[in-house]
Amino acid sequence: MPIIEENLDMPIRDLLKIIQKRTFHSTYFGVPAIKNPIDFWMYQEIIFSIKPMVILEIGTNKGGTTLALAHLLDNLGQGRVITIDRHSNVDSSVKRHPRIFLLTGDACAIFGKVKQMIKEDSPVLIIEDSSHTYDNTLNILRLYNPLVSTGSYFIIEDGICHHGLDVGPDPGPYEAVEQFMSENDAFEIDRSKEPFVVTWNPKGYLRKK
Repeated sequence: MPIIEENLDMPIRDLLKIIQKRTFHSTYFGVPAIKNPIDFWMYQEIIFSIKPMVILEIGTNKGGTTLALAHLLDNLGQGRVITIDRHSNVDSSVKRHPRIFLLTGDACAIFGKVKQMIKEDSPVLIIEDSSHTYDNTLNILRLYNPLVSTGSYFIIEDGICHHGLDVGPDPGPYEAVEQFMSENDAFEIDRSKEPFVVTWNPKGYLRKK
């Protein structure tokens, strides 16, 4: 493991590779959570600021991030996490949490069901963390963006694919965001949510005006 004081001249590209390797072994309360902790720190700042009643997470995996989001809502004393994935391979501790609602299926295919679960006046935050392909990310952006409440965020994860790390789909989330923004003026890219410079979501913090 590299030691910081011995690697002060390390190129940022090499640093990103080290962080990426470590994220695949990260856990939250013992549950796998493939997440850059720097970005998750920004998530908690956003959640405290907007105090959502619904956090819609598209892409659950084992559920470590889902559980962390639910714990943040526990601290606020309100809200729930609706999380969607094509599988139900979720840790039992996640399934037991009373604020978490698990949905199995393709996010685009079950949009109608998701919409029915959300009251129109509820503050809603969406985090997209599914396949990261260009087409799927763009389809989700186009379909789900009306659910985001004014002043809240549609967070698109892993724009770092081929924009910092040579991994993942190409084109991917970064290009999907650019296309979406070219056809939708209801959102703005909020780069103030990238203050630590190292982010897995470049151009991925979309704020609804």
